[in-house]
Amino acid sequence: MSELRRKALGSGKTVSRKAASRQSSAASSRANSRNTSRAGSRAASRANTDDEGSLSDETTFSLGSVDELATIDAELDETTTLWQEELGDRVNQIIERKKSSSAGREESLTAYIRILCAKYAKDEILPKKSELLDAFVRSFKQGKTEKEALLAAKALAITIVTDPEDTLFDKLAPDFKRTITDHASLPLKNALIHALGAVTFYGGASAAETELIMDFLKDIVESDGHDIGAGDDAGVVAAALEEWGNLATQLDDAEEITRRSMSFLVDQLDSSEVLVQVAAGENIALLYEKSYTEAEEDEVVEDHSESGLGKNFIQKYKPYPRHDVLIHTLRGLSSGSKKYLSKRNKKTQHSAFVDILHSVENPMKGPRYSEALDKDNRVRGSRMTVRIHKKGLLRVERWWKLHRLQHLRRILAGGFLNHWIENPVIFESLSLFVEEI
Repeated sequence: MSELRRKALGSGKTVSRKAASRQSSAASSRANSRNTSRAGSRAASRANTDDEGSLSDETTFSLGSVDELATIDAELDETTTLWQEELGDRVNQIIERKKSSSAGREESLTAYIRILCAKYAKDEILPKKSELLDAFVRSFKQGKTEKEALLAAKALAITIVTDPEDTLFDKLAPDFKRTITDHASLPLKNALIHALGAVTFYGGASAAETELIMDFLKDIVESDGHDIGAGDDAGVVAAALEEWGNLATQLDDAEEITRRSMSFLVDQLDSSEVLVQVAAGENIALLYEKSYTEAEEDEVVEDHSESGLGKNFIQKYKPYPRHDVLIHTLRGLSSGSKKYLSKRNKKTQHSAFVDILHSVENPMKGPRYSEALDKDNRVRGSRMTVRIHKKGLLRVERWWKLHRLQHLRRILAGGFLNHWIENPVIFESLSLFVEEI
Protein backbone atom coordinates (compact mmCIF):
# COMPACT_ATOMS: atom_id res chain seq x y z
CA MET A 1 0.00 0.00 0.00
CA SER A 2 1.41 3.39 -0.94
CA GLU A 3 2.53 5.70 1.84
CA LEU A 4 0.15 8.42 0.65
CA ARG A 5 -2.84 6.12 0.86
CA ARG A 6 -1.72 4.70 4.20
CA LYS A 7 -1.50 8.25 5.58
CA ALA A 8 -4.83 9.24 4.07
CA LEU A 9 -6.75 6.21 5.33
CA GLY A 10 -5.44 6.79 8.80
CA SER A 11 -6.71 10.35 8.96
CA GLY A 12 -10.02 10.14 7.12
CA LYS A 13 -8.61 12.51 4.51
CA THR A 14 -6.37 12.17 1.50
CA VAL A 15 -4.19 14.34 -0.63
CA SER A 16 -3.72 11.64 -3.26
CA ARG A 17 -5.46 8.33 -3.95
CA LYS A 18 -2.52 6.82 -5.91
CA ALA A 19 -1.50 5.83 -3.52
CA ALA A 20 -9.83 -26.26 -0.85
CA SER A 21 -12.54 -28.48 -1.41
CA ARG A 22 -13.18 -30.60 1.70
CA GLN A 23 -12.96 -34.32 1.13
CA SER A 24 -15.77 -35.39 3.48
CA SER A 25 -19.17 -35.73 1.89
CA ALA A 26 -20.76 -33.80 4.73
CA ALA A 27 -18.57 -30.79 4.03
CA SER A 28 -19.21 -31.06 0.32
CA SER A 29 -22.94 -31.25 0.93
CA ARG A 30 -22.82 -28.12 3.06
CA ALA A 31 -20.90 -26.24 0.40
CA ASN A 32 -23.36 -27.26 -2.28
CA SER A 33 -26.30 -26.14 -0.22
CA ARG A 34 -25.22 -22.53 0.10
CA ASN A 35 -28.03 -20.25 -0.93
CA THR A 36 -27.40 -17.14 -2.95
CA SER A 37 -29.41 -13.97 -2.76
CA ARG A 38 -30.11 -11.19 -5.19
CA ALA A 39 -27.60 -8.39 -5.43
CA GLY A 40 -30.07 -5.53 -5.49
CA SER A 41 -28.88 -2.50 -3.58
CA ARG A 42 -30.90 -1.83 -0.47
CA ALA A 43 -31.39 1.13 1.76
CA ALA A 44 -29.66 0.78 5.09
CA SER A 45 -32.39 -0.32 7.46
CA ARG A 46 -32.56 0.29 11.17
CA ALA A 47 -34.20 -3.02 12.05
CA ASN A 48 -33.71 -4.35 15.57
CA THR A 49 -31.11 -7.11 15.98
CA ASP A 50 -29.06 -8.76 18.69
CA ASP A 51 -26.21 -9.91 16.43
CA GLU A 52 -22.62 -9.09 17.30
CA GLY A 53 -21.22 -6.46 15.03
CA SER A 54 -24.54 -4.71 14.67
CA LEU A 55 -24.62 -0.97 14.67
CA SER A 56 -26.22 0.26 17.84
CA ASP A 57 -27.80 3.45 19.09
CA GLU A 58 -27.81 1.97 22.58
CA THR A 59 -31.15 0.35 21.88
CA THR A 60 -29.49 -1.75 19.14
CA PHE A 61 -30.02 -1.42 15.41
CA SER A 62 -28.06 -2.62 12.42
CA LEU A 63 -27.12 -1.51 8.95
CA GLY A 64 -29.52 -4.19 7.83
CA SER A 65 -29.03 -6.47 4.86
CA VAL A 66 -25.97 -6.14 2.73
CA ASP A 67 -25.42 -7.75 -0.66
CA GLU A 68 -24.73 -11.40 0.05
CA LEU A 69 -24.20 -13.76 -2.86
CA ALA A 70 -22.97 -16.55 -0.58
CA THR A 71 -23.89 -17.40 2.98
CA ILE A 72 -20.96 -16.75 5.29
CA ASP A 73 -19.66 -19.65 7.35
CA ALA A 74 -17.90 -17.73 10.08
CA GLU A 75 -17.16 -20.83 12.13
CA LEU A 76 -14.60 -22.64 10.00
CA ASP A 77 -12.48 -25.02 12.08
CA GLU A 78 -9.87 -22.90 13.84
CA THR A 79 -7.77 -25.89 14.96
CA THR A 80 -6.99 -27.39 11.56
CA THR A 81 -5.87 -26.32 8.10
CA LEU A 82 -9.00 -27.66 6.39
CA TRP A 83 -10.10 -24.20 5.31
CA GLN A 84 -6.68 -23.51 3.80
CA GLU A 85 -6.78 -26.81 1.93
CA GLU A 86 -10.27 -26.04 0.63
CA LEU A 87 -9.24 -22.55 -0.40
CA GLY A 88 -6.24 -23.90 -2.28
CA ASP A 89 -8.43 -26.38 -4.14
CA ARG A 90 -11.03 -23.74 -4.95
CA VAL A 91 -8.38 -21.33 -6.25
CA ASN A 92 -7.07 -24.02 -8.61
CA GLN A 93 -10.60 -24.84 -9.78
CA ILE A 94 -11.32 -21.17 -10.52
CA ILE A 95 -8.09 -20.71 -12.47
CA GLU A 96 -8.43 -23.94 -14.50
CA ARG A 97 -11.46 -22.62 -16.37
CA LYS A 98 -11.22 -24.97 -19.36
CA LYS A 99 -11.68 -28.00 -17.14
CA SER A 100 -14.83 -26.68 -15.43
CA SER A 101 -18.52 -26.16 -16.13
CA SER A 102 -20.57 -23.10 -15.25
CA ALA A 103 -22.10 -24.98 -12.33
CA GLY A 104 -18.66 -26.00 -11.14
CA ARG A 105 -17.34 -22.44 -11.34
CA GLU A 106 -20.37 -21.16 -9.45
CA GLU A 107 -19.69 -23.69 -6.69
CA SER A 108 -16.00 -22.78 -6.52
CA LEU A 109 -16.69 -19.04 -6.50
CA THR A 110 -19.28 -19.46 -3.76
CA ALA A 111 -16.81 -21.37 -1.62
CA TYR A 112 -14.06 -18.82 -2.32
CA ILE A 113 -16.30 -15.96 -1.20
CA ARG A 114 -17.35 -17.85 1.90
CA ILE A 115 -13.78 -18.55 2.96
CA LEU A 116 -12.42 -15.07 2.22
CA CYS A 117 -15.20 -13.50 4.26
CA ALA A 118 -14.69 -15.91 7.14
CA LYS A 119 -10.89 -15.72 7.10
CA TYR A 120 -8.28 -13.07 6.37
CA ALA A 121 -6.47 -15.09 3.69
CA LYS A 122 -4.05 -12.65 2.06
CA ASP A 123 -1.06 -14.99 2.37
CA GLU A 124 -3.03 -17.93 0.98
CA ILE A 125 -4.20 -16.17 -2.20
CA LEU A 126 -1.09 -14.09 -2.89
CA PRO A 127 0.90 -16.68 -4.92
CA LYS A 128 -1.91 -17.02 -7.50
CA LYS A 129 -3.60 -13.64 -7.10
CA SER A 130 -2.85 -12.42 -10.62
CA GLU A 131 -4.27 -15.60 -12.16
CA LEU A 132 -7.32 -15.33 -9.91
CA LEU A 133 -8.01 -11.77 -10.99
CA ASP A 134 -7.83 -12.76 -14.66
CA ALA A 135 -10.21 -15.67 -14.04
CA PHE A 136 -12.70 -13.44 -12.23
CA VAL A 137 -12.68 -10.95 -15.10
CA ARG A 138 -13.31 -13.75 -17.62
CA SER A 139 -16.23 -14.98 -15.52
CA PHE A 140 -18.01 -11.64 -15.27
CA LYS A 141 -17.35 -10.82 -18.94
CA GLN A 142 -17.86 -14.26 -20.49
CA GLY A 143 -19.75 -16.22 -17.85
CA LYS A 144 -22.50 -18.39 -19.28
CA THR A 145 -24.85 -17.58 -16.41
CA GLU A 146 -25.71 -14.39 -14.58
CA LYS A 147 -24.99 -16.16 -11.29
CA GLU A 148 -21.40 -16.89 -12.30
CA ALA A 149 -20.85 -13.28 -13.33
CA LEU A 150 -22.32 -11.96 -10.08
CA LEU A 151 -20.21 -14.30 -7.97
CA ALA A 152 -17.09 -13.28 -9.88
CA ALA A 153 -17.82 -9.59 -9.25
CA LYS A 154 -18.31 -10.28 -5.55
CA ALA A 155 -15.11 -12.36 -5.41
CA LEU A 156 -13.19 -9.53 -7.04
CA ALA A 157 -14.38 -6.96 -4.52
CA ILE A 158 -13.47 -9.20 -1.56
CA THR A 159 -10.05 -9.92 -3.08
CA ILE A 160 -9.40 -6.18 -3.49
CA VAL A 161 -10.19 -5.50 0.17
CA THR A 162 -8.19 -8.54 1.32
CA ASP A 163 -5.05 -7.46 -0.53
CA PRO A 164 -5.11 -3.87 -1.83
CA GLU A 165 -2.46 -3.13 -4.43
CA ASP A 166 -1.61 0.08 -6.25
CA THR A 167 -1.72 -1.57 -9.69
CA LEU A 168 -5.29 -2.87 -9.39
CA PHE A 169 -7.07 0.26 -10.58
CA ASP A 170 -5.25 0.36 -13.91
CA LYS A 171 -5.72 -3.39 -14.33
CA LEU A 172 -9.42 -3.68 -13.46
CA ALA A 173 -11.25 -0.34 -13.74
CA PRO A 174 -11.52 -0.27 -17.57
CA ASP A 175 -13.17 -3.72 -17.63
CA PHE A 176 -15.47 -2.73 -14.77
CA LYS A 177 -16.63 0.44 -16.52
CA ARG A 178 -17.06 -1.27 -19.88
CA THR A 179 -19.15 -4.10 -18.43
CA ILE A 180 -21.23 -1.72 -16.31
CA THR A 181 -22.07 0.20 -19.47
CA ASP A 182 -22.56 -2.66 -21.93
CA HIS A 183 -23.83 -5.72 -20.02
CA ALA A 184 -27.56 -6.38 -20.01
CA SER A 185 -27.73 -7.68 -16.42
CA LEU A 186 -28.92 -5.06 -13.94
CA PRO A 187 -27.75 -7.03 -10.87
CA LEU A 188 -24.30 -7.34 -12.43
CA LYS A 189 -24.15 -3.61 -13.12
CA ASN A 190 -25.01 -3.05 -9.46
CA ALA A 191 -22.35 -5.47 -8.19
CA LEU A 192 -19.67 -4.04 -10.47
CA ILE A 193 -20.42 -0.47 -9.42
CA HIS A 194 -19.53 -1.52 -5.88
CA ALA A 195 -16.43 -3.35 -7.15
CA LEU A 196 -15.46 -0.22 -9.11
CA GLY A 197 -15.76 1.82 -5.93
CA ALA A 198 -13.52 -0.64 -4.11
CA VAL A 199 -10.80 -0.74 -6.75
CA THR A 200 -10.80 3.05 -7.01
CA PHE A 201 -10.51 3.44 -3.23
CA TYR A 202 -7.98 0.67 -2.60
CA GLY A 203 -6.38 0.04 -6.00
CA GLY A 204 -4.05 2.99 -6.46
CA ALA A 205 -6.21 5.48 -8.37
CA SER A 206 -4.74 8.97 -8.54
CA ALA A 207 -6.68 12.01 -7.40
CA ALA A 208 -7.62 12.84 -10.98
CA GLU A 209 -8.63 9.26 -11.73
CA THR A 210 -10.80 9.14 -8.62
CA GLU A 211 -12.65 12.28 -9.64
CA LEU A 212 -13.21 10.83 -13.11
CA ILE A 213 -14.82 7.76 -11.54
CA MET A 214 -16.95 10.03 -9.35
CA ASP A 215 -18.05 11.86 -12.51
CA PHE A 216 -18.90 8.49 -14.13
CA LEU A 217 -21.05 7.60 -11.10
CA LYS A 218 -22.63 11.05 -11.11
CA ASP A 219 -23.62 10.62 -14.76
CA ILE A 220 -25.34 7.33 -13.89
CA VAL A 221 -27.35 9.08 -11.18
CA GLU A 222 -28.23 12.16 -13.21
CA SER A 223 -29.45 10.02 -16.11
CA ASP A 224 -31.48 7.79 -13.75
CA GLY A 225 -29.39 4.88 -14.99
CA HIS A 226 -30.13 5.43 -18.69
CA ASP A 227 -26.47 6.17 -19.51
CA ILE A 228 -25.60 2.56 -18.76
CA GLY A 229 -28.78 0.88 -19.97
CA ALA A 230 -30.35 0.68 -16.52
CA GLY A 231 -33.11 3.24 -16.94
CA ASP A 232 -34.97 4.03 -13.71
CA ASP A 233 -33.44 1.08 -11.85
CA ALA A 234 -33.34 2.25 -8.25
CA GLY A 235 -30.78 -0.33 -7.16
CA VAL A 236 -28.24 0.78 -9.76
CA VAL A 237 -28.78 4.48 -9.04
CA ALA A 238 -28.47 3.93 -5.29
CA ALA A 239 -25.28 1.89 -5.79
CA ALA A 240 -23.75 4.75 -7.78
CA LEU A 241 -24.69 7.23 -5.05
CA GLU A 242 -23.25 5.00 -2.33
CA GLU A 243 -19.90 4.58 -4.07
CA TRP A 244 -19.77 8.27 -4.98
CA GLY A 245 -20.14 9.08 -1.30
CA ASN A 246 -17.48 6.62 -0.20
CA LEU A 247 -14.99 8.07 -2.67
CA ALA A 248 -15.86 11.59 -1.52
CA THR A 249 -14.63 10.69 1.97
CA GLN A 250 -11.11 10.71 0.56
CA LEU A 251 -11.19 14.34 -0.48
CA ASP A 252 -9.05 16.69 1.55
CA ASP A 253 -10.61 19.83 0.13
CA ALA A 254 -14.20 19.18 -0.95
CA GLU A 255 -15.24 22.77 -1.70
CA GLU A 256 -15.12 22.52 -5.50
CA ILE A 257 -16.77 19.13 -5.76
CA THR A 258 -19.43 20.28 -3.27
CA ARG A 259 -20.16 23.29 -5.47
CA ARG A 260 -20.50 21.03 -8.52
CA SER A 261 -22.44 18.23 -6.86
CA MET A 262 -24.95 19.53 -4.33
CA SER A 263 -27.61 20.25 -6.94
CA PHE A 264 -27.63 16.73 -8.37
CA LEU A 265 -27.76 15.25 -4.88
CA VAL A 266 -30.62 17.52 -3.83
CA ASP A 267 -32.51 16.54 -6.99
CA GLN A 268 -32.39 12.89 -5.89
CA LEU A 269 -34.32 13.74 -2.73
CA ASP A 270 -37.37 13.93 -5.00
CA SER A 271 -36.94 10.30 -6.06
CA SER A 272 -39.88 7.96 -5.49
CA GLU A 273 -37.45 5.34 -4.14
CA VAL A 274 -36.45 5.57 -0.50
CA LEU A 275 -33.10 3.87 -1.01
CA VAL A 276 -32.13 6.54 -3.55
CA GLN A 277 -33.32 9.33 -1.26
CA VAL A 278 -31.35 7.96 1.68
CA ALA A 279 -28.14 7.49 -0.31
CA ALA A 280 -28.37 11.04 -1.63
CA GLY A 281 -29.19 12.44 1.82
CA GLU A 282 -26.25 10.70 3.45
CA ASN A 283 -23.96 12.20 0.81
CA ILE A 284 -25.37 15.65 1.50
CA ALA A 285 -24.70 15.21 5.22
CA LEU A 286 -21.14 14.13 4.38
CA LEU A 287 -20.50 17.23 2.26
CA TYR A 288 -21.83 19.49 5.01
CA GLU A 289 -19.51 17.74 7.47
CA LYS A 290 -16.57 18.24 5.12
CA SER A 291 -17.22 21.97 4.93
CA TYR A 292 -15.63 22.10 8.38
CA THR A 293 -11.92 21.66 8.84
CA GLU A 294 -9.38 22.06 11.58
CA ALA A 295 -8.62 25.72 12.10
CA GLU A 296 -5.25 27.35 11.76
CA GLU A 297 -3.75 28.92 14.86
CA ASP A 298 -4.82 32.46 13.93
CA GLU A 299 -8.41 31.58 12.94
CA VAL A 300 -11.47 32.20 15.11
CA VAL A 301 -12.99 28.82 15.91
CA GLU A 302 -16.39 27.53 16.95
CA ASP A 303 -16.82 25.48 20.10
CA HIS A 304 -17.72 21.89 19.16
CA SER A 305 -16.57 20.29 22.38
CA GLU A 306 -20.03 18.88 23.11
CA SER A 307 -19.91 16.91 19.85
CA GLY A 308 -16.85 15.08 21.13
CA LEU A 309 -14.69 16.45 18.31
CA GLY A 310 -12.92 19.24 20.15
CA LYS A 311 -13.05 23.01 19.76
CA ASN A 312 -10.67 23.72 16.89
CA PHE A 313 -12.95 23.41 13.85
CA ILE A 314 -14.10 26.14 11.49
CA GLN A 315 -16.51 26.17 8.56
CA LYS A 316 -14.56 27.10 5.45
CA TYR A 317 -17.47 27.53 3.04
CA LYS A 318 -21.25 27.27 2.73
CA PRO A 319 -22.08 23.95 1.04
CA TYR A 320 -25.36 25.00 -0.61
CA PRO A 321 -26.71 28.48 -1.41
CA ARG A 322 -30.37 27.40 -1.04
CA HIS A 323 -29.85 26.10 2.47
CA ASP A 324 -33.32 27.07 3.72
CA VAL A 325 -35.00 25.24 0.84
CA LEU A 326 -32.89 22.15 1.57
CA ILE A 327 -33.85 22.25 5.25
CA HIS A 328 -37.53 22.43 4.29
CA THR A 329 -37.14 19.38 2.01
CA LEU A 330 -35.29 17.40 4.67
CA ARG A 331 -37.93 18.19 7.29
CA GLY A 332 -40.60 16.85 4.97
CA LEU A 333 -38.66 13.63 4.42
CA SER A 334 -37.94 13.22 8.12
CA SER A 335 -41.67 13.16 8.82
CA GLY A 336 -41.99 9.88 6.88
CA SER A 337 -45.54 10.86 6.01
CA LYS A 338 -45.75 9.89 2.32
CA LYS A 339 -48.98 7.93 1.90
CA TYR A 340 -47.63 5.74 -0.93
CA LEU A 341 -44.77 4.38 1.20
CA SER A 342 -44.96 1.04 2.98
CA LYS A 343 -44.73 1.02 6.76
CA ARG A 344 -41.15 -0.25 6.55
CA ASN A 345 -40.10 2.40 4.06
CA LYS A 346 -41.70 5.13 6.14
CA LYS A 347 -39.68 3.97 9.13
CA THR A 348 -36.47 3.84 7.10
CA GLN A 349 -37.06 7.27 5.59
CA HIS A 350 -37.94 8.85 8.92
CA SER A 351 -35.00 7.34 10.79
CA ALA A 352 -32.47 8.28 8.11
CA PHE A 353 -33.64 11.83 7.52
CA VAL A 354 -33.96 12.76 11.18
CA ASP A 355 -30.21 12.14 11.31
CA ILE A 356 -29.47 13.85 8.02
CA LEU A 357 -31.51 16.93 8.91
CA HIS A 358 -29.80 17.25 12.28
CA SER A 359 -26.36 17.07 10.69
CA VAL A 360 -27.16 19.57 7.95
CA GLU A 361 -28.33 21.98 10.65
CA ASN A 362 -25.34 21.08 12.85
CA PRO A 363 -22.61 19.71 10.55
CA MET A 364 -20.21 18.73 13.32
CA LYS A 365 -22.80 16.43 14.90
CA GLY A 366 -22.75 13.13 13.04
CA PRO A 367 -25.18 10.22 12.61
CA ARG A 368 -27.39 9.25 15.54
CA TYR A 369 -26.36 12.28 17.56
CA SER A 370 -28.54 12.86 20.61
CA GLU A 371 -29.00 16.19 22.35
CA ALA A 372 -30.58 14.43 25.36
CA LEU A 373 -28.79 14.54 28.69
CA ASP A 374 -27.47 11.46 30.44
CA LYS A 375 -27.69 10.74 34.18
CA ASP A 376 -24.68 12.98 34.77
CA ASN A 377 -26.37 15.86 32.97
CA ARG A 378 -24.07 15.61 29.97
CA VAL A 379 -25.16 15.60 26.32
CA ARG A 380 -25.31 11.97 25.17
CA GLY A 381 -23.80 12.81 21.79
CA SER A 382 -23.05 10.12 19.24
CA ARG A 383 -25.01 6.92 19.88
CA MET A 384 -24.04 4.90 16.80
CA THR A 385 -21.65 2.11 17.72
CA VAL A 386 -20.44 -1.25 16.46
CA ARG A 387 -20.13 -3.93 19.11
CA ILE A 388 -16.90 -5.88 18.67
CA HIS A 389 -17.00 -9.46 19.95
CA LYS A 390 -18.58 -8.35 23.25
CA LYS A 391 -15.29 -6.71 24.22
CA GLY A 392 -15.42 -3.23 22.75
CA LEU A 393 -17.38 -0.58 20.91
CA LEU A 394 -16.45 1.37 17.81
CA ARG A 395 -18.16 4.74 17.92
CA VAL A 396 -19.33 5.95 14.50
CA GLU A 397 -19.53 9.65 15.21
CA ARG A 398 -18.74 11.02 11.75
CA TRP A 399 -20.43 10.62 8.36
CA TRP A 400 -17.18 9.80 6.59
CA LYS A 401 -16.70 6.90 8.97
CA LEU A 402 -20.26 5.63 8.38
CA HIS A 403 -19.76 5.75 4.60
CA ARG A 404 -16.59 3.69 4.83
CA LEU A 405 -18.11 1.24 7.29
CA GLN A 406 -21.11 0.68 5.02
CA HIS A 407 -18.82 0.19 2.02
CA LEU A 408 -16.80 -2.49 3.81
CA ARG A 409 -19.93 -4.24 5.08
CA ARG A 410 -21.41 -4.31 1.57
CA ILE A 411 -18.31 -6.18 0.42
CA LEU A 412 -17.56 -8.37 3.44
CA ALA A 413 -21.16 -8.91 4.57
CA GLY A 414 -21.26 -11.16 7.63
CA GLY A 415 -17.47 -11.49 7.50
CA PHE A 416 -16.84 -7.91 8.56
CA LEU A 417 -15.98 -8.85 12.15
CA ASN A 418 -13.74 -11.70 11.01
CA HIS A 419 -11.63 -9.24 9.05
CA TRP A 420 -11.69 -6.88 12.01
CA ILE A 421 -9.18 -9.07 13.82
CA GLU A 422 -6.44 -9.20 11.20
CA ASN A 423 -7.14 -7.10 8.12
CA PRO A 424 -5.28 -3.75 8.30
CA VAL A 425 -7.61 -2.28 5.68
CA ILE A 426 -10.34 -2.09 8.33
CA PHE A 427 -8.18 -0.13 10.73
CA GLU A 428 -6.69 2.13 8.08
CA SER A 429 -10.08 2.89 6.55
CA LEU A 430 -11.93 3.69 9.76
CA SER A 431 -9.24 5.17 12.03
CA LEU A 432 -10.46 2.80 14.68
CA PHE A 433 -10.51 3.56 18.35
CA VAL A 434 -12.31 0.90 20.34
CA GLU A 435 -13.82 1.59 23.72
CA GLU A 436 -13.65 -1.29 26.18
CA ILE A 437 -16.95 -2.53 27.64
